[in-house]
Amino acid sequence: MAIDYKKELENAARNMIFVHDPDLLIKMMVRMMVNRAKITHASFFLHDKAKESYALTVSKGHLKSKIPLSLVRIDKDDVLIRFFKSGMSTSLFGREALVLNEAKAELKNPSLKKETKQKLIHVLYQMELLESVACIPSYFRDELLGILLLGRKQNGRKFLDEELDFFIALNSNVSMAVRNAQLFRQLGLELERKHQLFVRTTIALAAAIEAKDHYTHGHTTRVTSLSLEIARGIARKNKRDFDSGFMENLHIASLLHDIGKIGVPEYILNKRDALTVGERNRIKEHPMIGVNILKPIKELEGSMMGIKCHHERFDGKGYPDGLKGEQIPLIASIISVADSFDAMNSDRPYRPALPKEKAVNEIRSLSGRQFCPHIADTFLEICKEGRV
Repeated sequence: MAIDYKKELENAARNMIFVHDPDLLIKMMVRMMVNRAKITHASFFLHDKAKESYALTVSKGHLKSKIPLSLVRIDKDDVLIRFFKSGMSTSLFGREALVLNEAKAELKNPSLKKETKQKLIHVLYQMELLESVACIPSYFRDELLGILLLGRKQNGRKFLDEELDFFIALNSNVSMAVRNAQLFRQLGLELERKHQLFVRTTIALAAAIEAKDHYTHGHTTRVTSLSLEIARGIARKNKRDFDSGFMENLHIASLLHDIGKIGVPEYILNKRDALTVGERNRIKEHPMIGVNILKPIKELEGSMMGIKCHHERFDGKGYPDGLKGEQIPLIASIISVADSFDAMNSDRPYRPALPKEKAVNEIRSLSGRQFCPHIADTFLEICKEGRV
């Protein structure tokens, strides 16, 4: 049955749109050529900028077992690379494909220059080493992105012009798709680098809080760990995971929940005696101070309500807005329980730490008043399981 190469090309182009992995794109192309065009094998050398060479990325068919991918590279100054970079294939054969039998016939051309003949001989020698009867360059603009090597057809016949045209067109589509995929991967790496920088900056900000408030050393880390554990407990109870966005927002909000204390005088934060009404009111300002500090950072929008509302109470007697019950965002309700437990279980300037059991009982007794019952119940369950 004859192959509808136009249809195959259209189908391949549609599939390439959804693939952002360069290696997978090349594997798709090579697999199609081997399976649909019935050739013995196909291999692809992809440009590796870091190592200034062309690495054997994919090999499909009978040659695959003979060639260890990790060991085969072609230097950027190799005769095969220079042949295609110089455009000799097009000038000699009128198309971006080097076919073994055509090239051998060209060697007998009396008008062929001696220098060109020597280059062609070396190129054909390499092709024969790799048992290839056709070699097709893959360009992106003026850059030689890779080289496709094709083995013989399984029926032993020569490649038809329509087959070679199909391989050239498919290789051209792949070169654009591979370049796009490489750019997509680079963008992903850059975003991940920026994300890691963002997380490290957040941790540094959290450390700045603890440097100011001597009695909360380790508090931020413990609250963050406990908040995430409570969230995982809720997910287990509901048999449904939170999405990664919620967990990241919770992570960041937990780390930065007390960032506003940077705006509270140290003598108040570290005071050993009972606070005056005015001093307590200054401390109550820290959620809004934190919001105002972080408001310009657009990436923190999802975490902001956790920072602002972690001192709201389920009975509506909290601050800064006196929110009640379900009005309080889930992210803030989780941090509230974790923050309160760690505060009770830690030494403070005005009192020693409560024993763990007593702190747990306080959370139990304040469920439905200070804390959301659902969150408090989850906290008590993970305590019982030994996760705290």
